[in-house]
Amino acid sequence: MGRYFSADTFDFLQDLEVHNERDWFKANQERYESVVRGPMLQFIEDLEAPMQAKVSPRLTADARKVGGSLFRIQRDVRFSNDKSPYKTNTGAFFRHDAGKDVTAPGLYLHLEPGNCFMGGGVYRPPNDALKKLRTAVVDAPDDWLAVRDAPAMRNWEFGGDSLKRAPKGFDADLPLIEDLRRTSFIVSRPLTEKQMTSTKLLDLFVDRGAEISPFVAWVASALGLDF
Repeated sequence: MGRYFSADTFDFLQDLEVHNERDWFKANQERYESVVRGPMLQFIEDLEAPMQAKVSPRLTADARKVGGSLFRIQRDVRFSNDKSPYKTNTGAFFRHDAGKDVTAPGLYLHLEPGNCFMGGGVYRPPNDALKKLRTAVVDAPDDWLAVRDAPAMRNWEFGGDSLKRAPKGFDADLPLIEDLRRTSFIVSRPLTEKQMTSTKLLDLFVDRGAEISPFVAWVASALGLDF
């Protein structure tokens, strides 16, 4: 595979941070398409076959401009004090094919100057799904620990917020209470700008996706999904 992103991708996002205005974006729309959205859509299109072969056939890569794996660059400012109209990053979520109907896990790629990473799992699921995940930890702790503490996970960081107290319905003295207080079951790993602009990015993403596939499979299983 060729190179998807370049220094121009990062330059555009840095410029957008300085000129986060609709008039500027409209004047630079072709530049956005050329160095940000176009390359990400090509990455998405090229990813599906190797990802399904090496990680899971249930993960999808939808290269539509709207409504697919690519996140919109427009911000939802309705409930935010920050009224900047655009995100200064681009990202794509490669979700389990049940995701259009139910809460489901997936892999994620994030490109932002100074903050590139990939991740996997499920982010801030609704309460019913979160209860299933917590129950899976309690009912089969050895299975959870085998996934959480696997050698392949040493380079990955668990993320997301945690409750200050035990979640409703779970005793505060349970052995794995710190895991039960999680509000997301996600892991992430940084990517450098050099890696993001390398011709090996797609292979790297697939290989690291395979590395955390037991964790993503555990999340899927806890939610009642095949992986």
